[in-house]
Amino acid sequence: MLFHSSIRKELARSFGATLIVLATVVMTMTLIRTLGQASRGSFNPSDVMLVMGYTVLAYMPTILTMSLFIAIIGVLSRMYRDSEMVIWFTSGKGLATLIGPLFRFSWPVLLVVMALALVVLPWSNQRIENMKDQYEKRGDIERIEPGQFQESAAGKRVFFVEKDASNNKAGANVFIATTENGKETITSARSGRILNIGQDRFLMLNNGQRLESMINKSDLKISEFEEYGVKVGVDLLAGPDYVPTNTKPTLELLRNLSLPNLAELSWRFGLILAAINFIVIGLAVSSVNPRVGRSTNLVFSLFAFVLYYNLLNLGQSWIASGKFSFVGFLATLHGGALVFGLVWLTKGHNNWDWRTFLSQIQSSSRKSST
Repeated sequence: MLFHSSIRKELARSFGATLIVLATVVMTMTLIRTLGQASRGSFNPSDVMLVMGYTVLAYMPTILTMSLFIAIIGVLSRMYRDSEMVIWFTSGKGLATLIGPLFRFSWPVLLVVMALALVVLPWSNQRIENMKDQYEKRGDIERIEPGQFQESAAGKRVFFVEKDASNNKAGANVFIATTENGKETITSARSGRILNIGQDRFLMLNNGQRLESMINKSDLKISEFEEYGVKVGVDLLAGPDYVPTNTKPTLELLRNLSLPNLAELSWRFGLILAAINFIVIGLAVSSVNPRVGRSTNLVFSLFAFVLYYNLLNLGQSWIASGKFSFVGFLATLHGGALVFGLVWLTKGHNNWDWRTFLSQIQSSSRKSST
């Protein structure tokens, strides 16, 4: 039908424009946050763009759903204001007949949201965690920046090295301050080099001095050395002891239905169910009064979107703590939202007026009493 095709074309234009705007805003905010994390040492500064890309990819299910929701609200509200919906209604068609065109337009977006939520989302989270873990587990020497004091991975040492530009494994004017086992040591040397002995890595210092003292005691031990070795290597290949739940594949979560895994599944499946519900809700709340401001429906819709996703996030913590069951939460939140949207859609489809409906009930009760 020509009317349906025109709706889908306008939805495509509005969806594309909204998606570009939202993606740009999210990328800008993510870049600022990632730069802050890199400055605090959470990520390698050279990996900022990769981390930003993976983070935006993890946000894409929400961005796509919000873009689709805004596009439906915007297009249908414009049709109400321009009296195009009046023509549609006078031709004998109701509001519910638009569900077909909306879902025919939205099904590719829903498939992309499903793929992102179930497959891409854990993969991108895993890539971010791997880069963060590798950067945190880098050796003490890799942490050192020329001319800057740098803390070790365990936080027990502070290094200062002037690296030789011609050789990354050697440096001059080395300073090491260590606090460990109730003892404070300060070691300085004119030069140092990295030496691999078996699986261990040592910083060999030449022509230096070592000051050693016990914490809360006045004793001080001073010694000089021609060569002194400090172990600075770590096992970079060791895997993390704890694997975050949001990085596990969906099939792995389904094999082990523990509370944390069920909580993560509620988030991933919730992203898909929310996208479906927002199509129905968008159609139901799109009716607008031309005398009311154009942004009224859009502001209400944005508040509804934020509330829905906050409840989705809150429910994830409830399931993880055992306060809510997985099936019960999905039925309550997503089933309740679907029922709410269908009831509102039925009201608009039949052109019901709550005041008229209540007055009819009161009049019928009066007649029955007489």
